[in-house]
Amino acid sequence: MKRSLSLLTLLGLLAQPALAGDAGAVSPEYRFLTFAVFGAIIGLTMFVTYVAAKRVHSASDFYTAGGGISGLQNGWAIAGDYLSAASFLGIAGLISLYGYDGFMYSVGWLVAYITVLLVIAEPCRNIGKYTLADILAYRNNPKATRIVGALSVITVSTFYLTAQMVGGGVLVKTLIGIDYEISVVTVGVLMLAYVLFGGMVATTWVQIIKAALLVTASIVLVITVWAPYGFSLPGFLESVVGDAKVQAQVAKILGDPAKNMSAAELGQRFLEPGLFFKDPLDQVSLGLALVFGTAGLPHILMRFFTVPTAQEARKSVIWAMAIIGGFYVLTLFLGMGSAIKVGSATIAGVDKGGNMAAPLLAQYIGGGADSMLGNFMLAFVAAVAFATIVAVVAGLVLAAASAMAHDLYVGVIRGEHVTPAEQVTAARISTVIVGALAITIGIAAKGQNVAHLVALAFAVAASANLPCVLLTLYWKKCNTGGIVAGMIIGTFTAISLVMVSPNMTYPEKVRKDANKALNGTPASEAKPAVEAKPAEFFFSDIIAVGKGSVKAKPAEEAKPAQPGLIEKIAKAEEKLPTITDAADKAKAEKDLAKMKKDKAKAEEDLKKVEGQTESMAGLKEPWFKLKNPGLISIPLGFLAVIIGSLLFRDRRSEEMWEELYVRQNTGIGAAKAAAH
Repeated sequence: MKRSLSLLTLLGLLAQPALAGDAGAVSPEYRFLTFAVFGAIIGLTMFVTYVAAKRVHSASDFYTAGGGISGLQNGWAIAGDYLSAASFLGIAGLISLYGYDGFMYSVGWLVAYITVLLVIAEPCRNIGKYTLADILAYRNNPKATRIVGALSVITVSTFYLTAQMVGGGVLVKTLIGIDYEISVVTVGVLMLAYVLFGGMVATTWVQIIKAALLVTASIVLVITVWAPYGFSLPGFLESVVGDAKVQAQVAKILGDPAKNMSAAELGQRFLEPGLFFKDPLDQVSLGLALVFGTAGLPHILMRFFTVPTAQEARKSVIWAMAIIGGFYVLTLFLGMGSAIKVGSATIAGVDKGGNMAAPLLAQYIGGGADSMLGNFMLAFVAAVAFATIVAVVAGLVLAAASAMAHDLYVGVIRGEHVTPAEQVTAARISTVIVGALAITIGIAAKGQNVAHLVALAFAVAASANLPCVLLTLYWKKCNTGGIVAGMIIGTFTAISLVMVSPNMTYPEKVRKDANKALNGTPASEAKPAVEAKPAEFFFSDIIAVGKGSVKAKPAEEAKPAQPGLIEKIAKAEEKLPTITDAADKAKAEKDLAKMKKDKAKAEEDLKKVEGQTESMAGLKEPWFKLKNPGLISIPLGFLAVIIGSLLFRDRRSEEMWEELYVRQNTGIGAAKAAAH
């Protein structure tokens, strides 16, 4: 089955501009609940910012909260920084639509923190001061490494920031119908307030509050969903396999092969891989980017400078892993609970990517769309998701502003010759610049598929940041030449490959898909069914309904022509007046409205690419077939650091190695640097 969404669209919460329509997902009579809950959470975080602002007196306070955050607090803050809206809404939605494959995202993101714990957390705390570039500049040429390090941080932060800004605007518009532009400005203003006045202190506590609310909301939903099955995992999964809505969703995804499968086999297929991931190489490439990219994300690395000791840095990662890991287990029940309670068709009807699965599940548990409690629960879950976006955006803005102010202005332009007051002023001015840029780009990206920006953020972090940080910490021969080469080549390769990948918009494909949707498929275009691949372990093993994938029988060589939306709408309009049953007529009207909406979307897509034949990179079709470049760009990033270091001689890097080695393992001198 062809899909309009790339692998990372669900991660970004962003790809489709048209979701629930202009009216919003919440009925007008209950909209006051949404405003009330949103207002309460915003009010709480603004009060925290007001209190935190009184504690920001120095650059250290602004950038790292003065190093006074405990390991437990930092663990919750890391979880708040890391658990973006994609983690909460995107993964739950992915599981609700595609089952097992959606859960694999959770596993990939959790594994990433093992890398952080083992090789990054403690050395970064002992060597760094405020930013990623501080780590690189310790033993290498300060100006050169600060320039390339800061540019990489700003690049990664901007990519990820834009995705989150668009996600926030889409979420609010989907829920309550507020104009997209107003939604984006609201996210931007809140984020600016947190960072501008409260710095890292306010950002940390906002992230802690958000993480606590997110985990609490998820636990409540999971208990409500799982309790009827006696908290038995096999019992819960049996209900998933036997659910008619789940079986219908699998049949829709598989197409013709589903005709030769029983209802039980269709349900079991939901607990097996292959409904979403098709290309193993793409999955490996994505996995590498997630695992290594996490360790190179600048707003995550900054969190290790907020704790007083290396021991607290390790403790914070352990707490973060426990919180994040526990949360990702909950997403299994959120996603599959949404699939059996709400239904994939209803979820996709509100948002094609499934991102409203968790809020709709909350609404269902509370009594449905027509109940006060149901809409209150939907509003609460949606408000938590909104707070999640704002908290992550605040962390990203702080990272980008720190790179701009501390690395470029203070370190390069002023050569470290600034007063503490000037440092704080520079940081706040940079925050305003980055915030204004984020709002502007977010508004400009309205209606655009910006999923590739999420791929870019992780790819650049994995291909440029991590190789440079890892090798400067652990390889004696690493030097300035290697760092500069790694940063440039890693970043350039990642961006270039994404620009020529399937993530970009190709007018010919858009035109073909839109025409197919409008006019249907002639019989001559039909293809034989592809036999399912066997697998070794699935959730279905837990309930003993059989091991290995269900192999569908080959379909006939050619399938009949499939009608398009134009023909379907004409038949539906012709049939509608003849329906007498009220319930059947209401369903028919609802289906007709959806078809008209899909038709309008297809016509809009045709209009967007009118007169266009090539992508932004001048291609008619993807040159690089993988959606994530990690499989190629990450090894090239490491190779560039190695070759650049061997070809370039840097006496400072050699002389500083012994000092760096001692400090990264013992922490001697770290307190003095932090105070400075």
